[in-house]
Amino acid sequence: MKDFSTMVTRQREYVAARLTRDVHQRQTWLAGIEQWIGDHTDDITAALKADLGKPEFEAYATEIGVVADEARFARRHLGRWNRTKIVPTGVKAFPSYGRIQPEPYGVTLIMSPWNYPFMLTLTPLISAIAAGNTAVVKPSAYSPATSALVARMCGELFDPGHVCVVEGGRVENQALLDQAWDLIFFTGSSTVGRQVMSAASTHLTPVVLELGGKSPCIVDQSANLELTARKVVWGKFVNAGQTCVAPDYLLVHRLVKDALIEAMARTVAKFYGPDPLTNPDYPTIINDKHFHRLLGLLDGEHAVIGGRHDAGTRRIEPTVVDHASWDSAVMSEEIFGPILPVLTYDTPAEVVSQVSSRPKPLATYVFTSRPAMANYFMSHLSFGGGCVNDTVVHLSSPRLPFGGVGASGMGRYHGQAGFDAFTHHKSILVASGRVDLPVRYPPYTSAALALLKHL
Repeated sequence: MKDFSTMVTRQREYVAARLTRDVHQRQTWLAGIEQWIGDHTDDITAALKADLGKPEFEAYATEIGVVADEARFARRHLGRWNRTKIVPTGVKAFPSYGRIQPEPYGVTLIMSPWNYPFMLTLTPLISAIAAGNTAVVKPSAYSPATSALVARMCGELFDPGHVCVVEGGRVENQALLDQAWDLIFFTGSSTVGRQVMSAASTHLTPVVLELGGKSPCIVDQSANLELTARKVVWGKFVNAGQTCVAPDYLLVHRLVKDALIEAMARTVAKFYGPDPLTNPDYPTIINDKHFHRLLGLLDGEHAVIGGRHDAGTRRIEPTVVDHASWDSAVMSEEIFGPILPVLTYDTPAEVVSQVSSRPKPLATYVFTSRPAMANYFMSHLSFGGGCVNDTVVHLSSPRLPFGGVGASGMGRYHGQAGFDAFTHHKSILVASGRVDLPVRYPPYTSAALALLKHL
């Protein structure tokens, strides 16, 4: 068993020396991340290509650019986020005032997944640095090229007492979870999330869990079907469907289902050509295990778009499955691949009943031309975050807190929400050292009680 106690001790010493407390120094570190990304964009792109077959455009649009924007946003707004807030304390505590004082949690652990290995590693790290923490970063072993690049990046930018990267697999994961942390930030599956939470409970460590789930995409009969097809096809099949907030299934009004499928078929052909399996801009499935799991979900289903696969390149065509049911294998778990089952509905209440009877999803999408219908679904369904008439892009804005609810996770990050996730907001009441009202002290009297009730 590996022992990371020395590494954690070194970071605790870094925290104790208050080397991360200066806001201007934090902004300098964030600027360093921006600069490193600008100087090494080609290296990051190559690593993402090696791990997932990501084309250059997708690599920049969904990972590199998002991280650069996050670092820039945090750097520019950090001074305001980190201010101590002065608040009134009320008559009962007179004469006094309150301070809400941000302070870093301390030594944090960030565990990231393989599907967006650069963005989902660096975005929480930016939040941790902005908030003044140290961080041990554990990227996924399934994306080794990007993990190695992140290790190189952090080694060039940070003292290991501040930020260090641990590469490896399950042995390293477990050894890290055995340590005592001040905060654990985990992105991955619900199954592993439960294990992380269980390990954290040993030391009463707070956790932020960014998990997943079956995110519905609801299309009503008033939706612009051509626009819907473009945005659903893009959101579902970007990164070959290996996206935690990808539409996991379609819930389409029965009257427009066939027309929507036809529009999606045209869109898939336009985006990926007649043979997506040979399209160099179409990513691959991460590994053989995941590839065969996806094929198992397709077994026996009726593919009306796509359905072919190539084991040699680990590619599965953008695939739409018609005549799916709530009992289908493809509806039994989060798909996390380029397979989109289609279910139909007749009434909005039916949608709310069906979705609400299942674990709360990480995302929900609604396509409609009727604002009242969008508001109905958005207010009646519980989910982490989502879009009206779009998919996935809510994840890219540092002004929108991102996170799950229920089985899809706990805690939020991006922008100020990320700073807050890695920050303890310490409440302090400052009372007068000269004036003291005696009403609260014994011996208690009826007059004092009457006064207390009216304060």
